[in-house]
Amino acid sequence: MSISIRLKRFGTKKRPYYRIVVIDSRLSNSGRPLEEIGFYHPIEAEEKQVKVDAERAGYWLSNGAQPSDTVKAIFAKQGIQKTTKAPAKD
Repeated sequence: MSISIRLKRFGTKKRPYYRIVVIDSRLSNSGRPLEEIGFYHPIEAEEKQVKVDAERAGYWLSNGAQPSDTVKAIFAKQGIQKTTKAPAKD
């Protein structure tokens, strides 16, 4: 199964509101997500625009989920990246 992290649009005309969701990439935008890990509200003030569960985002990234370009940019601003465990060196 191919997993992606992308935005799911809500809101009204000219008042968009997005949820950051983990979803099977073969489903449509209105498909049921595996998990919602945050939101992006571009109309709000700068400090209220984005909220992401960094722990869950790192988990999905380390398990092979591919973020969309927009989500990748949001993660970069939030400082979220893959959290993989390095092998122990003897």
